[in-house]
Amino acid sequence: MPAPSTLRPVRDSVPVTSLTTAFNNVEVRRTGERVDLEVEGATFATWHPTHVFTGYSWDALAAGALLRPGGPPASVLLLGLGGGTVTRQLRALLPNVRLVGVEIDAGVIDLARRYMGLDEQQVEVHVEDAYAFLARMHERFDVVLDDLFLTGPDDVVRSRVPQGETLALLRARVAPGGLFVANLITDAGEHKSVRLASRKAFADAFPVSRVVTPPRGLNEILVGGDEVLPRSSLAAFVPKLVDPYDRARLSEVDVKLLKRQ
Repeated sequence: MPAPSTLRPVRDSVPVTSLTTAFNNVEVRRTGERVDLEVEGATFATWHPTHVFTGYSWDALAAGALLRPGGPPASVLLLGLGGGTVTRQLRALLPNVRLVGVEIDAGVIDLARRYMGLDEQQVEVHVEDAYAFLARMHERFDVVLDDLFLTGPDDVVRSRVPQGETLALLRARVAPGGLFVANLITDAGEHKSVRLASRKAFADAFPVSRVVTPPRGLNEILVGGDEVLPRSSLAAFVPKLVDPYDRARLSEVDVKLLKRQ
């Protein structure tokens, strides 16, 4: 599952449908024209008929995929597809990119197809555990996005911290000159420990790492590679977005160099 967003206001939303899957209690809610996919009360995906960007973590994940020094990626693997918010953004920016998404919860995929236009994105969807998928396949991608979280009784947690053998497994699916991108939560407690451990792992594993942050929410995105382009490189993608709202949101994404500890 992808990480949640603090997207709101839920109090003004109207329930559309709900589903209890093998993994989660999932609800689709509508706020005006916007449709949100709520997992255990947190927003895991959002869809709007006009806008594809949001101001939250999805924007930073998509932006991270654009920082490849060899040019726009031809292939992107998203681990933790959820409702397809990130893949929808990437399809808008990169019309010809090959998108492969892995999601463990078949119920989430069903709702994304019914309410969030997932099939329109032309994503190759694999419904299975992401690490089982990585273990059985050997293809490499220009960008690998790790948005893998589990829902707990009180909060979401990383399914695995991107360090050590886990990071090595994920990096093995990145093509030469490609990027590995991971979503982290910047809150206190266990989230802080995971974030610090992940930052150290990236600094040790990659010649260059950058931190991508959205203007809102509690997330930061780590991007590692042999080289990672700076924030200025995103300006070339802004005109590709038709909607002025989307152009403004992509322009708000920040990118900074991750300093070695």
